[in-house]
Amino acid sequence: MCRIAAWSGAEIALEDIVIRPAHSLLTQSQHATEAKLAVNGDGFGIAWYGVPETPGLYRDVLPAWSDGNLVSLCRMIRSRLFIAHIRASTMGETSRANCHPFTCGTWSFCHNGQVPQFPRIRRALEAALPDALYAQRRGTTDSEALFLTLLALGLREDPAGALAQLHGVLGAPGNEGSGNEGPVRLTFVFSDGRRLYGYRHASDGKAPTLYLSAPMAQGRALASEPLCGDATRWRALEQDRLFCIDADGTVTSVTPRLDRAA
Repeated sequence: MCRIAAWSGAEIALEDIVIRPAHSLLTQSQHATEAKLAVNGDGFGIAWYGVPETPGLYRDVLPAWSDGNLVSLCRMIRSRLFIAHIRASTMGETSRANCHPFTCGTWSFCHNGQVPQFPRIRRALEAALPDALYAQRRGTTDSEALFLTLLALGLREDPAGALAQLHGVLGAPGNEGSGNEGPVRLTFVFSDGRRLYGYRHASDGKAPTLYLSAPMAQGRALASEPLCGDATRWRALEQDRLFCIDADGTVTSVTPRLDRAA
């Protein structure tokens, strides 16, 4: 499973989340404690927001610990909102196009989990995309396809509604997974450049982990594993609720209405 860390709040150096904490994302790339694999070495990426509305993006196929540029970039780049991801691939080869986060316009998105029926339903998902979104597809992962599908389902206007419809798409006759294929597991972290969102779901109730930090002096963080030694300062996000962190650190949540599913 992949690992994720994200920030929303005052402008800080990326290293304050990605590099410096005792259990930082960089540390988790070799020593994850709440994943099937302790090592996540199939690439990494960071999407960050500044003055332009569209995010900056840096991705590479190297393991995070072996990229000599990462520490320097995280020390020099400051941002009020960013998402970082280290990859342990379950779908799609190791390539820069398959590294998270994925971006489209002002949106950035990353995923930890699996959609085991994806090889069977991939063609149908891609065929359902509008031409403009289909043209955005660069890689071969289920994660990027889910992101573009969410955009097609109205993510920009109604994130909770788009998630509800995505469940309907994945559970539609012919699309739903079988016991032999395994459970669908989704942990999403995404942003429109103004708000940071986190969401967990699993068809077997065992969604990949995602934690929300206690209020910090300057903002809030989301992470697959608590970034510091004090786990009491982190709250595991409830499954099947969409959490939204505003720029001032305010946290709200809503349950996507599955009766709105497509």
